[in-house]
Order: sequence, then structure tokens, then C-alpha cells
Amino acid sequence: MTRVTRDFGDTMQKEAVPAVSADVMFNSSRFPNYKIGANNQIVDATDDPKVLSMKEVVARETAQLLEQQKRLSVRDLASKFEKGLAAAAKLSEEARLREAASLEKHVLLKKLRDALESLKGRVAGRNKDDVEEAICMVEALAVQLTQREGELIQEKAEVKKLANFLKQASEDAKKLVDEERAFARAEIENARAAVQRVEEALQEHERTSRASGKQDVEELMKEVQEARRIIMLHQPSKVMDMELELRALRTQLAEKSKHSLRLQKELAKSKRVVENGSQSFELDGHEALGSYLRIQPCTDNAPELSKCSIQWYRVSPEGGKKELISGATKSVYAPEPFDVGRILQADIVWEGQQITLTTAGPIDPAAGLGSHVEALVRRHDIEFNVVVTQMNGVNHPSESIHVLHVGRMRIKLRKGKTTIAKEYYSTSMQLCGVRGGGNAAAQALFWQAKKGLSFVVAFESERERNAAIMLARRFAFDCNIMLAGPDDRAPLGT
Repeated sequence: MTRVTRDFGDTMQKEAVPAVSADVMFNSSRFPNYKIGANNQIVDATDDPKVLSMKEVVARETAQLLEQQKRLSVRDLASKFEKGLAAAAKLSEEARLREAASLEKHVLLKKLRDALESLKGRVAGRNKDDVEEAICMVEALAVQLTQREGELIQEKAEVKKLANFLKQASEDAKKLVDEERAFARAEIENARAAVQRVEEALQEHERTSRASGKQDVEELMKEVQEARRIIMLHQPSKVMDMELELRALRTQLAEKSKHSLRLQKELAKSKRVVENGSQSFELDGHEALGSYLRIQPCTDNAPELSKCSIQWYRVSPEGGKKELISGATKSVYAPEPFDVGRILQADIVWEGQQITLTTAGPIDPAAGLGSHVEALVRRHDIEFNVVVTQMNGVNHPSESIHVLHVGRMRIKLRKGKTTIAKEYYSTSMQLCGVRGGGNAAAQALFWQAKKGLSFVVAFESERERNAAIMLARRFAFDCNIMLAGPDDRAPLGT
């Protein structure tokens, strides 16, 4: 096979382009600017008085190109649909030709089979077997031809559907183009009208601004002067001084009210002493949450407290209802959050005689404890550093730091990564302040996780101990469980 190559190296004749002499001199260093006029005549642009600048020519040609691009896009769309219609017509024509050829093939196969049948009767032996095999092959070809015809019919139906779809798409495209053109014309008209209205409004604004400019400046100066006068009258520094004075007065009033309440309690205490005469015992301590109350003798003839029977009660200030505090049988009792707003009473029995001591008034709440608890409630799990002092009623010698988790569903006590106890809120769980414990009673808490497992833990401060009690009772209440204190049989801190 011969390979044909193109070589233009020697086809150009050197004499076709004559060389230019180096002595030739041109009048200008740029190509002359000509313009083709009528009858293809060259006209010098310098003679034309209407010569456009380069900027105007570029702007005009850019606008023409954009418009031409829009027209070309519509034309391309129409040409694509026309090509699709032509392809559909071509496919339809090919399908028709295939159908005609298929009919001719059926006729030929039928004639061939008839000829073989007639030949079969004339031959015998091996030739007859060959004829029968040929007949089978012809029948198989007929079956294949029939299958092919079915496929052609299906293709023809699909081609018809495609042609109808392309035709409908072409019509829809034409409608869309017409609608877009109409919409564009309407938008152009609306834009022109809007531009005209804006121009009229600007002209009107210029006329009115020229007339009212001086008047506006005078009014603005008057407003500025009035604002300065108002600012001078208000004097914000005086207002701040008044607010500071009011804050100081509120603070002094709160201190006076606390002092007045303290004096009232001392007065009530002195009245009880006068009424009871020579009373052997008295209550000592601050009657508020976060402190502790102690029973102490006030005369030399007072019996020893170790030989007396003691029981503490809560008394409602309204109805005088008395409620026994289970396990509170020691000379020291630290009020817990449940005692706030109630009067505490201690009954001392010695040799058949009973002495009753009560607080001067209801137990006062701890300052800021409510807001502290509300801030802790927003957390999912609250942790407190504690020290375990007793476990199952037996003193715990170790003073290592443990962590008490008070959660929304359970309470957990752990040391490092080791869990000591973890129990969900239940009716068998008990939690309250320690009913005894000496001077540290206000910082200690009794927790019975379940029957047979109890702890006495000490917190870093009275505030944390009371917050832990309030949080645990609140979360348990959300679980429809009331956490109570221990009964008389439960082990207590001493």
C-alpha cells in the first residue's frame, strides 16, 4: 500500500513573490485606513467627515455581537430541532425500506422452501437428507426473520414516538421563543417608562431642593439647638449619682432589717428566759441554714446532757403542727433545707421532767443558695468533692477525696476511676443532713443508697452540702420519688 505524503517545501516558486528593495521608503509606518464604499470602491476614511472614535466603534460592535449572539442562540435552538426532525424522518424512511425488504425476504424464503420440497420428492438417499436439512435451515431463517420483523416494528413505534416528541418539542420551543420575545419587548417598554419616570422625578427633586434648601438648613439648625438644650437640662451625671444613692439606701435598709430581726429574736429569747425563770438549758447558735444549733446548760445545777433524753421537732409557724425529726436525738442539730421557714423545737426529758426549747423564729434561708442551685440545675451532672467519714455506721479512717455525682436519674460516689456506689432514685434511698456530728454537722450529709449500704460524707462547705440535698430531692421529685430522711432504725452520724 502506497503512503501519500504532502510536502510543500518545493511547491512554492521563488519567483512568485518578488523581493522588495531595501531602498523603498513608505510615507507612514502604519497600514492606511480605508473604507469600502459602493460598487466595491475603496474610499479613504480621512475624507469622510463622519469618522467615529475607537471607543465608539468598540461599543457599537460589542452591542452588535451581543445582539447577534442572542439571535444565534435562538437560531441554534431552531436548527437543532430541525436536525432532530430530519433525523426522525430519515429513521422512518429506513424503517419503511427495511419493511419492504423484509417482505421480499419472506417471499424468497417461501419460494426457496417450495423448491426444496419439490426437489425432496425427486431425490433419494443422502441427497434427500441434505435437502431436508436445507429445508430446516430455511424454516429457521424464516423464524429469525419473523423475530427481526417484530424488533423492527418495535423500533418503528419508538421512532414514531421520537418524531412526535421532537415535533412537539419544536412547537413548544417556537412558542417559548415567541413568548420570550414578547416578554422582552414588554420589559424594554417598562424599563423605558421607568427611566422616564425617574428622570422626571429627579428633575422635580432638583427644582424643589433648590427652593427649599435654605429653609431646611434653618430648620436643622433649630433642631440642633433644641437637642443641645435638652442635653444640658438632663445632665446624666446627676442621674447616676441618684442611682448610686438609691443603691446605698437599699443596702442600708437590708442591713437594718437583718439587725431588727436579730434584735426581735434576742428579745423573744429573753422573754422566754424571764417567763421560765431559772431554766436549766438554752439553744445556742445562728438560727439560719448553714449553721448549727447546740443545747447547752445555762446554770450550774443543770443535769448532764448525756443522762437526758433529747428529741428535735419541726413546728409549722401557722398552725403549730409538730413533726418529729427522725434520728435527731443529739444535743447538736444542723438545720437542712427542709427546715427553712419552720420553727425548731427540742424536748429534753430528765427524771420525769421535760424541758422544751424552741428557736426565736423560723429558720432563715442561706443567702444566694437559691440562685446557686438554679445555676446547677442547668447542668446534666453535678460533682462535689467529699470525704467519707462513715460507711454502714462504721467510722471510715481514710480521709481521701471522693467525688459525689448528683445526676438527674441517679447518685454516684466514686474515688478516682473506681465507683464505690451508684444507685438510681428509688423509695429505698434516703438522703438528709446528719442528725448530730458536732461542729461539722452543718457540712455533713447522710446518704442511704439502698438497704444495707449507707454513707456519711463531709463537704467542703455548708453551701455545697445544702445544694446537694436540694438538687437530689428536686431530681428525685422529677422521677416521682420523695427522698426522705432516715427512720429511727437507720444508722446515723454521731
